[in-house]
Parts: sequence; C-alpha cells; structure tokens
Amino acid sequence: MSTEVSPEHSRAATPGPLTPAPAPSAAPNPSAGRESARRSGVHDKGSLMVAVVIGALLIVWAGNNSYRYSLVQTAALYALIGVGVYIPFVMGGSLSLAYAAYASIGGYSVALIASKTSLPVWLGWFIGAAASAVAAVILGQLTRRLAGLYLACITFLFAQAFQSWLNSASGITGGQSGIGGFRATSIFGWVPHHRAQIVMAVVLVIAVGYAVDRMRLSPWGVTLRAMREVPAAVEASGVRVSMLNLVALGFGAAVAALGGSLFTTVTSVVTPGTFTLNLVFLAVFMALLGGQATPWGAIAGAVLIVELTLNVPSLETSGSLLVAIVVLVVMLVAPTGVLGIVNTGRRRLASVVADRRRADTPIDQSDGDSLA
Repeated sequence: MSTEVSPEHSRAATPGPLTPAPAPSAAPNPSAGRESARRSGVHDKGSLMVAVVIGALLIVWAGNNSYRYSLVQTAALYALIGVGVYIPFVMGGSLSLAYAAYASIGGYSVALIASKTSLPVWLGWFIGAAASAVAAVILGQLTRRLAGLYLACITFLFAQAFQSWLNSASGITGGQSGIGGFRATSIFGWVPHHRAQIVMAVVLVIAVGYAVDRMRLSPWGVTLRAMREVPAAVEASGVRVSMLNLVALGFGAAVAALGGSLFTTVTSVVTPGTFTLNLVFLAVFMALLGGQATPWGAIAGAVLIVELTLNVPSLETSGSLLVAIVVLVVMLVAPTGVLGIVNTGRRRLASVVADRRRADTPIDQSDGDSLA
C-alpha cells in the first residue's frame, strides 16, 4: 500500500519536463466498486455478527476483574483511534500523525465540561469531536501542498506542539497534573457502573466500525478510495479531491476524539501524557496488522496490540518491539493482514466442504436414461 498521502496535494507533484503526463483514467464507478467488493468477499455480511460475538466474549472475560476491565477500555481507545486513522490513511492515502492531539481534545473536552461547568458531561463528547474535526480540517488546509514524509513530519510536530501547550496552559488544562476527580457521567440521572461502561465501550466500537464499513462501500467511500489511486480521474468526474480529503481528515479526527472522550470518561482523569505520540504509531500498525480491507482490521489489530503490549507479563519491556516484528512478518507473509488470513482460510474450507458435498451427491440415473 502506498503511503503517499496527498491526493489533493497531487497538484504539487506535476510531471517534470522529462516525465510524460499520465493519461486520464476513466472516472470511478461507485456501483462497480461496491459490487466488486461484495464479490471479492471484502464486504462480509457476517462481519457484524462476528464482532458482536467477540465483543460479548470480551465483556464476559473482563468480568469483575479491574485489570481486565482496564484492558478492554484501552482496547476500545486503541480501536477508535485506529479506525480514525483508517479513514484518511488507508481509504484516502493521507497519513497524518496528529491523532494524539485529536484524542487529547476529546479527553480534555469531557474533563473541562465535567469540572468547570454544570452542563451534562456527555456534551463534551460532541464538543470534542466537533473541535477535533475543525482542527483537522484547518491543519489539512494549511498543509494541502505537502505530501508523503513532509506531511507526516508537519503533523507530528503539530502533535508535539499541542502536547507542550497542554503542559504549559495550567490555567486551562491543569498543566502536567492534568484534570482529575471530576464528576461522573450520568445519563438522565443514571450513572453507569463498571460493567455498563464496558458494554457501552464495546457497543460504541462496534457501531463505529460498522458505520465506517458501510461508509467505505458508499459512493463517497468508493470515490475516496479511487482518489488515493487515480486522483486525476476523480477530479475529472467533477469531485474536488482537496475537499474530499479534508472531509476524510475531519471524520478521522472526530472518531479519534470519541476514543479520547471515552477513555477520559471511564478513568475520570486526563493529563498531557495520557495520549502519547507513541499511540499514533501503534494506530498505524493496527490496520497493517489486522488488515487494510475493512475497518474491522484496525479494530482486530487494536485488540492484538493491547494483548501483546499489556497483557503478556513476559513482554512488558519488549511488547512494542514484538509488535513491530509481528507487523513486519505479516506484511511479508500475508499483506492482507490477520483478517485476510482468516478470510482466505474460510474460503478454502467452504470450497473443500462444497467439493465433498458434490462428490457425495448421488447421480440421478433417471436423468441419464431419459437423455438416452
């Protein structure tokens, strides 16, 4: 997969005098793209049911264990940030490394609403998502002429600058100590307990994953994916690639902000070090590890990364290194990711079962006699 991240920045990459300009490609056909995805098995109708079953198993596995409870919440945070990265990066080809800042905006929005106002805490979720989307669009507009490594470096510096501001703005963010001990979230007077918070986190991740998967197969999603491959064809079809990319960046930032809001809500504390820049690199690995075909791959990658880095005591000091090695092996052996391996195995098993059924089906001799 190419990591060139600026379909809308393609104007800056015009052909040189010795490079022939590429011939215009045919305009993307959203209906054909959706039908091709369905035929190739990318859009599996059972994906939602599998996600629901796995989510239920995680809830049962967590039980009343506080450590497992924190693992599920961390996996939900990673999954939402991974899906947020998936939208502009995998679908649109725009690699932004500012997602730690977007998650922080979501977390601090909840903390500020809960500690400094009498407004409902859940209102901070919407404010954080909207503010992150606006920040992503502004940053995308300012960096619209950058691509590839240059865009990644600038957005990474923005995330670092934002984290430094969180440390210094003690009057707003509480400085290095952050904001903690604020009132719990209540929904019409009901305060969710630990088990209810886990259920809500799992439901939110599944809902977001399903919505993004449907969006991926919508005409907008097909056009966004076509923009990554043939921006000239998308531009020729009447779609402004710069505007399309900004919308994708805004959507991705809003989803990442939901992850920050969720994590802050259940922990009741947020500091400048809660959402580190290391989380952004892990979020990029999630889609590569789980599979790039659907957003479910980013969610599966998030669960695997949490398991490798946090739930294996013998790997406490080398979990990140193991994640990098596993991602490298997966990219070399199975570029489609873990879900791609599972999907391939499912197809082969279904093919073997179908062949055996055909072999065991007796031939109707009456048909042969009638033909004779």
